[in-house]
Order: sequence, then structure tokens, then C-alpha cells
Amino acid sequence: MLALIAGTGALPNEVVADLAETPVICAMEGFIPDDLSVDIVFPLEHLGSFISDLKDQGVTEICMAGAVQRPTVDPSRIDAATMPLVPVLQQAIMTSDDGALRAVIGIFENAGLSVRAAHEIAPTLLPPLGCLTDAQPSQADLADADRGASVLSAMGSADVGQACAVSKGQALAVEGIFGTAWMLQSLTQRPDAGGGILFKGPKPGQDRRVDLPAIGPETVTGAVAAGLSGIVIEKGGVIVLQKDRVIAECNRLGLFLFVRERAV
Repeated sequence: MLALIAGTGALPNEVVADLAETPVICAMEGFIPDDLSVDIVFPLEHLGSFISDLKDQGVTEICMAGAVQRPTVDPSRIDAATMPLVPVLQQAIMTSDDGALRAVIGIFENAGLSVRAAHEIAPTLLPPLGCLTDAQPSQADLADADRGASVLSAMGSADVGQACAVSKGQALAVEGIFGTAWMLQSLTQRPDAGGGILFKGPKPGQDRRVDLPAIGPETVTGAVAAGLSGIVIEKGGVIVLQKDRVIAECNRLGLFLFVRERAV
């Protein structure tokens, strides 16, 4: 049996829509999914009890999908079943995003639960290789994509972000803590004539079972407002939410969407 630990945003809904059977839907306090009926709500301070409850219900696999921020832990709420996990949770909260996610995955796996990726149980979330739109990238755009992959690799070593904007071989902006939409918004007043690409992909060495980057219709709108010519994503590394709508919006607005091979 599968349990979906759902966060906010569109991803949890798309995962559930792609499944033949509805999973047990769970959510952490403060991060309730937008349009899903939740079976179990748990505070992080009761994580140990939550895991025991899942196993008692016959759950053997979990998938984590959706946005969740680092919560504030109230020591007075920690229950007995969670107390042994406190050192791991403390370490996770204090470390990098990747480190925190690896620690959480380790907690579930040590409890005997398999952790599955959203795109593994809902494979239609990942688009095929090639250009998906009427507009096509130029050779200059493809060169900017190569540059974007290099920028992202450097960013990944510092655990900074999963996206950047590049034009004529120069990095216009890189994604930070405020996300891709904020980065694109920062380019709406750019002083040049426009052009360039949004490049998005996972961090080097990232555990792809959780926090895989995603784009959606709002990404297309943001890229146009930023004066970019197109979006390039890494094959197998970026989820496309509402894919048909994303492609339709790109075609309507003259943007290209290109899925390139994974950078080595």
C-alpha cells in the first residue's frame, strides 16, 4: 500500500490523478495540499507515531510530493515514539536542503518503508526528449543551454538552486531561496533587448526521489515577462505540471520548450 505525503502546490493532485488506486493521503501540519482530501494530518513532533500508524495500516511505500518549508519544532510536543529521531531531525533542520531530504528519507527507510519518486509512480510527469513546441531553439539557444548546465552544476555544489537564466553565454540570474518565479520577476526590468533561456534541472548528485524541480503554466508566463525566448529542461530531471497547458501556452506566446539530454 502506498501513502502520499502531500505538500502544497499542483504536484500532489497530478500524482493522484495518474494513479490507478488512491493512496493514503497524508500531510504535515501547516502544509495541507490545496485540493486533496487528507486522511492523516501529523505534526513533525509526532513523526515516529505517524510512521507506526502507517505501518499498522499496511503501508509499505511512501511518496513525498509538493512544497514543504522547514517547520519550527516545539520540543514540548515531541512524543515518545519520535524522541529517538530527535538527533536526526535536529541535524536535518540545520543542514542543507539536500542533506535534510536525505535524512528524512533515511528515517522512513530505516523504519522499513520504501521511498518512491513522484515521477516513478506517475511517469507522465516527465516529458520526452526534444522540442515540444512549434517554436524551435536556435544554435545560440542550445549554446546557452550548455552554459546553463555548467552554471547549475556550480550552483549545485553550493546547494543554491535548480534554475538559471542565460543569454549569449552570460548568466542573467540564478535561482535562490525565493524560487524560480521570483528570479524571473527580477528580470522583468532587464536593461538589454531580451532573449536568452531559462534553464532548469536537478542539482548534481541530488536524490531524485524528492524535490525534483518542476515547471508549470506560471513558468511560461514568467519567462515571457522576463523577455526570454524559451525554456530548456533536463530529460528525466524536471517535472512538467499541466503539460498540455504548458505546451499550449508556449505555442500561444511564441516560446520554445526544449528537453535536452542529461548533462554528464
